[in-house]
Amino acid sequence: MFNKIKNFFSAEEGAVTVDWVVLTAAVVGLAVTVIFAIQGPTDDVGDGVGNYLSGYTPGD
Repeated sequence: MFNKIKNFFSAEEGAVTVDWVVLTAAVVGLAVTVIFAIQGPTDDVGDGVGNYLSGYTPGD
């Protein structure tokens, strides 16, 4: 029984999978942070463009 436990803790077969899961979670977390950081300023720009276009008359 002790040998099975020792072999279980010394096995490295799933280590690459764990690394990829952690790396993917970090990339997703960074992407969410960036999205929230630029969401406000882009909304302001969109509102400004909408206001400009709503008051614009073609051909003037």
